[in-house]
Amino acid sequence: MAGTAAEDRALLAAARRGDEAAFGRLVEPRRRELQAHCYRMLGSLHDAEDAVQETLLRAWRGLPGFEGRSSPRSWLSSIATNVCLDAIARGRKRVTPLDLGPESDAALGPGRPLTESVWIEPFPDAWLGDADHPAGPAAPAARYAQRESVELAFVAALQHLSARQRAALILFEVLGYSAKEVADTLDTTVASVNSALQRARRTVEEKLPAQSQQATLRALGDERLREIVDGYLAAWEAGDVAAIEAMLVEDAVITMPPMATWFRGAGFRTFLRDWAFNGRVYDALGRRRVRVVATSASGQPAFGTYSWDDAAGAHRPTVLQVLTLDGGRIREVTGFVQPELFARFGLPPELP
Repeated sequence: MAGTAAEDRALLAAARRGDEAAFGRLVEPRRRELQAHCYRMLGSLHDAEDAVQETLLRAWRGLPGFEGRSSPRSWLSSIATNVCLDAIARGRKRVTPLDLGPESDAALGPGRPLTESVWIEPFPDAWLGDADHPAGPAAPAARYAQRESVELAFVAALQHLSARQRAALILFEVLGYSAKEVADTLDTTVASVNSALQRARRTVEEKLPAQSQQATLRALGDERLREIVDGYLAAWEAGDVAAIEAMLVEDAVITMPPMATWFRGAGFRTFLRDWAFNGRVYDALGRRRVRVVATSASGQPAFGTYSWDDAAGAHRPTVLQVLTLDGGRIREVTGFVQPELFARFGLPPELP
């Protein structure tokens, strides 16, 4: 938790005298919020981590010029925003498989992964800042709650904005800064910020579903959500295609980054029967060699899927699945075929 204003002033004064430990105590309570901010800007965990490191390096080097007229939170957010703007200018925007092409032919299977990393990644809920109010906004003026602002659909919508529109929307609507503070960060005018916000809101609203996942989860309630999570976990471990199909809306979608293929409706069901639950995951006695661990990602129900590895003598990570719900049924399964993500979500490296 960040300290009081007086404590921050004392730490800042010590840091400006070269006290690295004081600087660490000043910035560490704000690291998680910075990680979430950089993730929203960049859509990537790896890129967000790099951006936070660059932010802290620039902050340390910039201490002589920081006189404390703004809060440490505002100062660090401003630096992080500009680090992200530099990164966006150098790189390619993050997308979902639906952005890249039409629905694929399920008979051909998932296909090969793209060699270039272009996908929006899931966000570990444990990285969320504002620990005292993890489901609420980071500031009273913020429009979007913290968990809502890392949902996959929201982050995907942000990627359709220009870099500066994205920064303005996140700073104003998620972090709760004033238009004047946003203008100072972006080195522009309040009128330009308000214009950018107007365009950004219109684009995001066009891209977002009618109801956020947080609203859906609140409407379901804890007991019904637990039933869905337990039912999905049990069905996936058992390879019960009928049970999974019964949980889907009619035109449900599955995507599988880093593969560009995606399937909808009947194609999704064909993929389940012919590929996801095929014989390769069963032993000679017909026992399914898959285990599933429930978790959460991007403020949504998620599952770490493990398959048996003969060489390791254990179940090893395969896919991190994130569910998007529509009422009490599943509208989308985003299966990140990226075992390296498991550690960031606190999932074990293997299961017996």
